[in-house]
Amino acid sequence: MGLLEGRIVLVNGGTQGIGAAVARAAAREGAVVAVTGRRPELGEALVAELASSSPVGWESPSAGAKAMFVRADLADAEQAKAAVAQVIAAHGRIDCLVNSAGLTSRGSLLDTTPELFDAHIAVNLKGPFFAMQAAVADMVARKAPGTIVNIISTCAHGGPPFLAPYSAAKAGLAGLTRNAAHAHRWDRIRINGLNIGWTATEGEDATQRTFHGAGDNWRDEAARGLPMGKLGQPDEIADFVVLLLSDRSGVVTGSVIDWDQTVLGGLD
Repeated sequence: MGLLEGRIVLVNGGTQGIGAAVARAAAREGAVVAVTGRRPELGEALVAELASSSPVGWESPSAGAKAMFVRADLADAEQAKAAVAQVIAAHGRIDCLVNSAGLTSRGSLLDTTPELFDAHIAVNLKGPFFAMQAAVADMVARKAPGTIVNIISTCAHGGPPFLAPYSAAKAGLAGLTRNAAHAHRWDRIRINGLNIGWTATEGEDATQRTFHGAGDNWRDEAARGLPMGKLGQPDEIADFVVLLLSDRSGVVTGSVIDWDQTVLGGLD
């Protein structure tokens, strides 16, 4: 449908999982896509995939490649800002930002160390904050509209005991999403978030095996206990993110949407 035709889209944490799915969906809808990550082999492979699947003549407004990889550790605020700067240097602007990088290592209120807490804040809150700062600064300087989508978590509502620092950081990101949306609504910059639930990603697979001793069939076992009979799917989330990035989501801003099959507040 060309929902993002000609838009410059940066996907932080875009080399795998939900981020990679968003990158593919955005490219399919005509966007110029940049992805960040810490592992160049994953980033370059995704860029090559996007380039090989693009139609003939698929070029950016600056006559550059339609996909690029920026190596960055989003736990470092300076690298988060520098990633935005690299995209602007390559393409002249940034139109859309997706903050998808996330740290899900376990920790409860009683066993979380200051170091673990700081790591969660750095990746799940501080990185998105300063990436948004840099992107919004470019949009405001150009007096141009833009859109941002933050991948948050239903844990922002509370979360399980073993995700205390994660829940705290994601709750902060939900609040930041609303705050920034309110602050920049008159700049025509729309900022929204998705509180995603349990999702079948490479990162979740590693987490289940590392922290919960899960076997090869953990996805099937988990799906049997869920209302829809399956975990959240990255490609479905990606399509929703693209909609929020596009003009088809209209004037919606400051919304943090629960993208899950659990109805919070509902009782049996």
